Amino acid sequence: MRGRVRFFDEHRGIGELEEDGGDGGVYPFHCTRIADGSRSIPVGVAVTFAVAPGPLGRWEAVTIRPC
Repeated sequence: MRGRVRFFDEHRGIGELEEDGGDGGVYPFHCTRIADGSRSIPVGVAVTFAVAPGPLGRWEAVTIRPC
């Protein structure tokens, strides 16, 4: 999937991605899901990602890679 970083709180390590096209779904993520091992990602950056069920029973973004 493709999208953009909509929100990221560097202190807490959580954020949201918004999917491009399609239904424009919004998916939460934790900084440990950034594929290159960094713990931060700027808001507005284009990314590719996958989704997987998270521990709270909702879909979450995983394998996040900046384009």
